[in-house]
Amino acid sequence: MWAILIGAALIIGGLLFLFRSTLSRKPSDPHQMPQGGSTLEPRHQGLRFLGVLQNWPALAVIAVGALLLAFGGYS
Repeated sequence: MWAILIGAALIIGGLLFLFRSTLSRKPSDPHQMPQGGSTLEPRHQGLRFLGVLQNWPALAVIAVGALLLAFGGYS
């Protein structure tokens, strides 16, 4: 029972750790696009924030939590 609870806590903690940069960011200020009109999209943001190299600690915590959930019921 404890392994399942710890596994669930690790998955939730890993997700919060994964989204910490997004959750701590201040809201966007509207700015003008070169084509005209305004947008709330951040300027110059690529897909680097989705990379495995930046997020491997959170993914490792989620994986350990998933293993505890999967095999915790067998003990």
